[in-house]
Amino acid sequence: MKTYLRMLQYVKPYLARIIIALCVMVCTAGLTAASFYVIKPVMDKIFANSDKVEALKYIRLLPIAVIVIYAMKGIFTYIQGYLINWIGNKIIWDMRNTLYRHITNLSMRFFNNQKMGVLISRITNDVTLMQGAVANVLGNLIGSVLNIIGLVSLLFYLDWFLALLAIIVFPIAVLPIIQFGKKMKAAARGTQEKMGDITAVLNESFNGIRIVKAFGMEEYERKRFNSDLQRFFDYTMRGVRASSMSSPMMETIGAIGIAAIIFVAGSAVVKGTLTAGTFFAFIAAITGLYPQVKKLNDMNNVIQQALSAAERVFEILDTKPAINDIPGAKEYPEFKNNITFDNIKFAYNPGENVLKGINLEIKKGQVFAVVGPSGSGKSTTADLLARFYDPHEGEIKIDGTDIRHIKQEALRRLIGIVTQETILFNDTIKANIAYGHDDINESKVIEAAKAANAHEFIIKQPEAYQTMIGDRGVRLSGGQRQRIAIARAIFKNPPILILDEATSSLDSESEILVQEAINNLMKNRTTFVIAHRLSTVRNADKIVVIDGGLIVEEGRHEDLLAKNGIYTKLYNLQFKLHE
Repeated sequence: MKTYLRMLQYVKPYLARIIIALCVMVCTAGLTAASFYVIKPVMDKIFANSDKVEALKYIRLLPIAVIVIYAMKGIFTYIQGYLINWIGNKIIWDMRNTLYRHITNLSMRFFNNQKMGVLISRITNDVTLMQGAVANVLGNLIGSVLNIIGLVSLLFYLDWFLALLAIIVFPIAVLPIIQFGKKMKAAARGTQEKMGDITAVLNESFNGIRIVKAFGMEEYERKRFNSDLQRFFDYTMRGVRASSMSSPMMETIGAIGIAAIIFVAGSAVVKGTLTAGTFFAFIAAITGLYPQVKKLNDMNNVIQQALSAAERVFEILDTKPAINDIPGAKEYPEFKNNITFDNIKFAYNPGENVLKGINLEIKKGQVFAVVGPSGSGKSTTADLLARFYDPHEGEIKIDGTDIRHIKQEALRRLIGIVTQETILFNDTIKANIAYGHDDINESKVIEAAKAANAHEFIIKQPEAYQTMIGDRGVRLSGGQRQRIAIARAIFKNPPILILDEATSSLDSESEILVQEAINNLMKNRTTFVIAHRLSTVRNADKIVVIDGGLIVEEGRHEDLLAKNGIYTKLYNLQFKLHE
């Protein structure tokens, strides 16, 4: 119930429309009861009427009444259906936006611990299932309850004793709804979890299709997909069994009640204590009543699936961002002097420090390089500067201000990032270069592309800057993608630049073009370089060597070579061994 009430909080903005919908539902329920009641005067005033003149009068009036009742009912049913579906779809629109906004606000640590396919499944499949619950509650459930109230009122109006007899069966009919609802909820949670796994497998295999084919792993991926699909099928069939069993039970219980009414009411008609019109109207109302109760059971199955989905969605919404703007966090107008790391310690997993006490200073305008063996913590320092994570101990300061006291948006406006893994979007080249800017100045886009050595290959594309580059830029080469990423950073024009192994995955020819683009990008900027290829940092103003989470050497290229330490070993591995 708590989960359901939380779901219904999303209804509040649309209360005015809901009130209108409820009024329409009341009218529809009243007209439904009237459509059954009209059977009584048809039988008593026409077929069983000995006064032929009066019978003829009712023959003229009652057909008109039937047409009016059903026409009005049709109009109200349409209005009800439209309003409910509008509200239901609008609520789901809100929920998807809320969920997506919340997920994108979460920290990198959250994404590191999640399968992307599972998150996609939450936004798509789970929220879609929630839509069924919202629409059913607002429409079918309330409508059915109002119809039941209307029909029960009609039954008591026609004959209170028979009405009491009829509703005795109701408590028995509710039992299957409760019992099978529990089974449906358990099955629904299983199917939703498996759907998340299926989406994750699809996401991984499609994104890695080149590797899948290169290693001949198509059959392995098919088996992995089939395994998750089989589990999804098993959970689905559990739900189907519960749903399929509930309907026959409801119908059997309803048939017992109707049979009892026919026996008692039929006997009363034979004895003359009940008119035929009342009998037929009562039977018609009772046959209209039990389907409404059965509909409650069907809707309960949908609602249980939705509750299971809602619990999974709310698990995400209840996850708090690890990185937050503290109260009073400020905008940062301009970078003036330096960046400092003061005794920085950090661990991805408790007790396993990646950085064990890093102290460094980057002066404005300086090219500052961090090198070291794989896994030494180089990229982690860059992630901390961009505040993708917060250190467990120590402070990172810009001009003496702890970056935790700067708004995240303001901090990241100061920083441009070019990484080894180039992330581009399935959009035009122009949109990718101007990413993050609503007002795209085309001349500035071209200027940025030229500075990134990208303009020449761009204008050779089918539609030049308007060319769609495909998912993750698949229609471009690695060097072209990297130059687009550099053009994006140049267009942003940040005072601080992070280059995280930006040329490590390129061939020699592409590296030359990219390195020229990087040199253009670095002009008049403070640059924080993470590098495996030491050729990219020979001219750095300062190089620090990190090993095991500690700074073990620092200085310029020539100074570090003279020390004959770790830097020299890394240099020899990359250059001396290839001579």
